[in-house]
Amino acid sequence: MDYVAIMNIIAGLILCMGILEAVPAMGKYLVKLAKWLGGFQTIIGIVAIVVALVWPSWIIQSSVAIIVGLILIAGLLPAIPALGKSLEKLAKWLGSFQTIIGIIAIIVGIWGLL
Repeated sequence: MDYVAIMNIIAGLILCMGILEAVPAMGKYLVKLAKWLGGFQTIIGIVAIVVALVWPSWIIQSSVAIIVGLILIAGLLPAIPALGKSLEKLAKWLGSFQTIIGIIAIIVGIWGLL
């Protein structure tokens, strides 16, 4: 089982919450799931980064998981000494592309499970 792919799908759902309503037939249920998962956003971001580093799978899977994890833990980054400010700036910049990165994370995650 590819844990990194699963984390990419979960994190991608959180990042794409704004456009999930447009998915025919399942949109409203995906939005409910994404909102519920959004309550655990920081934990999911930390787990995504740890899983990508501990179980490195395909390089694109791991890279996407680290990027998605950084976006999800953007509020926690200033507490990290030395690297906190730099990582916070990077996460905020990446956050401006949050929906696109979320779509990529879902696609890469599904691709990794196939």
